[in-house]
Amino acid sequence: MKMMLFTIAVLVLASGAGVFASHARAAENGTPKQTITRYGTLPAYKGPSRFFTGVAWVQPLFEPKGDICPVAGAYVTFEPGARSHWHDHPAGQHLVVTEGIGRTGTEDGKVHEVRAGDVLWCPPGVRHWHGAAPNTSMTHFSFAGTLPDGKNTNWMEPVTDTQYNGGE
Repeated sequence: MKMMLFTIAVLVLASGAGVFASHARAAENGTPKQTITRYGTLPAYKGPSRFFTGVAWVQPLFEPKGDICPVAGAYVTFEPGARSHWHDHPAGQHLVVTEGIGRTGTEDGKVHEVRAGDVLWCPPGVRHWHGAAPNTSMTHFSFAGTLPDGKNTNWMEPVTDTQYNGGE
């Protein structure tokens, strides 16, 4: 058994080495190279009141890479009680809650609590909102698909206090 695992490990390493060598040669031949964008390189900003109720901070992390990777990413931190306005994403959105406790709601009037480690998928065109719980902040990492025209969000009206609290 140990010999079989060793053999598998050697084969995996050997095939990986070939892959790495071919990528290294590709980089030498003028093909695209890996890049690193340092955290904070893209300036953070306070979420505008036309899109948020309360205070939300947006820290952009990366922009879409055209057709190759048409996704933008950002950390968004909501102060207690802060939330986005109603919106949808024409190409969908994943949210990964990284800190705190938040809320998210959809047109059916249901409000769900989300906590650090939770992942939310919002399919294209689903009208929703998200933000912090009333007494704690919440940060999430947003991955939003982007259409060829650069659009990734359709913003709508503010979420009322009644909607935020789970009422009609």
